[in-house]
Amino acid sequence: MAFTLLQTLRKGQVPAGLEDLARKEGVQLDALIHNILRGHAVVLGHRTGRGTMVVGKDVSTKVNANIGASTLSSSVENERLKLRAALRAKTDAVMDLSLADNIAEIRKAILEESTVPIGTVPIYEAATRARLERGAVIRLDTDEMFQVIEEQMAQGVDFVTVHCGVTRELIEKYPPEFRIEGIVSRGGAITAAYIRETGNENPLYEYYDRLLDLAARYDCVLSLGDGMRPGAIHDASDALEIGEQKVLGELQKRAFERGVMSMIEGPGHVPLHLIGDSVKRIKEYTSGAPLYLLGPIVTDIAPGYDHITSAIGAGVAGMSGADFICYVTPSEHLGLPSEQDVFDGVIAARIAAHAADIAKGFPGASQWDRKISTARKALDWDRQIGLSIDPERARRVRAERSGQGACTMCGEYCVFLVLKEQKQD
Repeated sequence: MAFTLLQTLRKGQVPAGLEDLARKEGVQLDALIHNILRGHAVVLGHRTGRGTMVVGKDVSTKVNANIGASTLSSSVENERLKLRAALRAKTDAVMDLSLADNIAEIRKAILEESTVPIGTVPIYEAATRARLERGAVIRLDTDEMFQVIEEQMAQGVDFVTVHCGVTRELIEKYPPEFRIEGIVSRGGAITAAYIRETGNENPLYEYYDRLLDLAARYDCVLSLGDGMRPGAIHDASDALEIGEQKVLGELQKRAFERGVMSMIEGPGHVPLHLIGDSVKRIKEYTSGAPLYLLGPIVTDIAPGYDHITSAIGAGVAGMSGADFICYVTPSEHLGLPSEQDVFDGVIAARIAAHAADIAKGFPGASQWDRKISTARKALDWDRQIGLSIDPERARRVRAERSGQGACTMCGEYCVFLVLKEQKQD
């Protein structure tokens, strides 16, 4: 009988490679084991060996990039290109959110090429099968849903988002109509529509033990999805969101007891002044489990610039204790992202994550800034550009604006030259 990583550690055994992983993450092995055993950290990619990393307490804030095709735009090659853009921008993980008819083909290609952990949302494939075979995405079949989950885990998916907290009780008590934007999670909306159409309970909630059996068999991390996250800042921190978070806290405990690693997904759209309290609340409800946030987006007025609105929120969220940041691209709310959108989204999220790590006092985070500041003062352009988060862009901007000479921003009034001359006098 195979044991999960969490079960193995509970037996007092340390799996091969964990010491190297601790060294890579910049933490002591004992501290890493302690956090996993408390449910405060999870390991992604350890089963597949695909870019193994830690999400959670005492390690750097990680970044995820979402890619995936839709029913209106579907191409395996386009998704490969977006994956490569995300990897070039140094994302820590990628999720395939495809909803197209060729979803299985796209996932196979992504799994074959990715060098970082891969996540999926199995209900998307279950809904696609329902649409193709039974005429509507909400005509879900329970056995088929669990079949899809097992197939994806067996294929080597490292983590899955499962919307287990969208319950019949919450949908009946707080119908989506009382919000400005209702339920904006696709998985949450599909599940809620299924509940309202059939009167049945959410299968992932009703048969949660069945899900845990699969996760334990394949040692796959569960990402307990925020199916009721707010899609507008005026809907943030309402009864629907908080009700789901309480359910997720109960489900996280059951996963932990079963020996299954899990993390919690969070909102969404949250005004800046509520982010810290939101992170604290979720952590309290979920026993300090790793927190995976989409953004959050802090204002709804900036379509085309939501990589910026989300990066602002992600910096504050990370500083407040969020562990895993899902990027948002400039095309959010407008259309399927391009390669460049994916690249820009990852860079924005990485900047936010790094800023959060500085605020957290993560060892070594501020040293990167110290090195580039030293190079800037010395007018060492090559080193400054090489140390930047996007050297290619920095090099291009310098070439276009300043050539190989002095920076055209200040010219002869460069502060470093002025102070240098004054010292020589």
